[in-house]
Amino acid sequence: MISSFSDRLKIAVIGLGYVGLPLAVEFGKKYHTIGYDLDVQRIAELKQGYDRTGEVSKADLQSCSLLMYTTHLEDLSICNIFIISVPTPIDYHKVPDLEPLIKASKSVGQILSPQSIVIYESTVYPGVTEEVCVPILEQESKLKFNRDFFVGYSPERINPGDHNHRLTTIKKVTSGSTPEVADLVDRLYASIIPAGTYQASSIRVAEAAKVIENIQRDINIALVNELSIIFHLLGIDTEEVLAAASTKWNFLPFRPGLVGGHCIGVDPYYLTYKAAACNYHPELILAGRRINDNMGFYVAAQFLKLLVKKGIDLPNARVLVMGLTFKENCPDLRNTRVVDIVKELQSYGLEVDIYDPWVDPQQAKREYGISLIEELSHQWDGIIIAVAHQQFHEMGATGIRRLLKTPGVLYDVKWVLPKEDVDGRL
Repeated sequence: MISSFSDRLKIAVIGLGYVGLPLAVEFGKKYHTIGYDLDVQRIAELKQGYDRTGEVSKADLQSCSLLMYTTHLEDLSICNIFIISVPTPIDYHKVPDLEPLIKASKSVGQILSPQSIVIYESTVYPGVTEEVCVPILEQESKLKFNRDFFVGYSPERINPGDHNHRLTTIKKVTSGSTPEVADLVDRLYASIIPAGTYQASSIRVAEAAKVIENIQRDINIALVNELSIIFHLLGIDTEEVLAAASTKWNFLPFRPGLVGGHCIGVDPYYLTYKAAACNYHPELILAGRRINDNMGFYVAAQFLKLLVKKGIDLPNARVLVMGLTFKENCPDLRNTRVVDIVKELQSYGLEVDIYDPWVDPQQAKREYGISLIEELSHQWDGIIIAVAHQQFHEMGATGIRRLLKTPGVLYDVKWVLPKEDVDGRL
């Protein structure tokens, strides 16, 4: 097997999304690297130095002299390190959808050469790498696991839109299918990540560590969301409560909000699925998921009550939702819960306009059937600030209220404005 770093090291990164592209770029600065994706347009854009996700700058894309891009699987046959970074979503029934991972494993298996290492970055439940992916690699390649080829697991920790916490500044968890492979995988990532690495004792431990990172955050947000609902019933401002509680040194400063994206709103279902397969029904994890999954409907209900209190006729009301992405200052629409607000308002007969300067209108239409407005040139009966984009902060209360009719309702999900400048907030 590969026992040292040398010119023989050739890396393939399969899947060039939010996770795969930053990896390919960093590896491409030091090693011969091929970035592979099925999206022909995506590859064409990257070759021109454009990253539609906004995660990698043109300068960084052009600084990788050892990186090339392809949509042709056979181009990867010269590689001996394969890093798979494809999505692991859930289906309509909130069951893990491993199809992208299975397809990627089949593809790699078809061009896998002896003594190669396949490293998975996708978030999964403990056991997927060795129980699901390895048999596929064996079947497709006709090679024997841990004799002819090896695997590793190093879960992604990408935070879309966050330009402070990047691939190179976040400690990386690594693991391998043998002690020697684990060491090699660890050294490989350590060579591109100044923040360092943490070598887990096994692949299953690394898989479990990744999935609970997001479960912990999901449950904490669910707690604050439930507290926000209770405090609203008590007539207490949630932000003031959290500010007071945060004076204690070990209080965790979570805020209420919508929980979407590719990780926090999805990953808990991977572990609960595996737990159910072991005849254990998780209570706390699923309770947190139920609370967070329903927050969009709660926001819509509160907004509708405010409209009624101001005498606004709901069937004839036209309202504006500001923001569609799952978080601020990024174009990522994956699993955004803003759509729950939109659909709930539409079910009451309201005309709903959506404005988001970060989103590609074609993508919004393709993924959610939503037609975005391009300009804020109307006056609405009500406005919901759903995402805390920098542009909305810059507009301020005066700029946003100028878009409202009189009477009108301004509801702030993300605490963009001071409480005295809005009619309601989460």
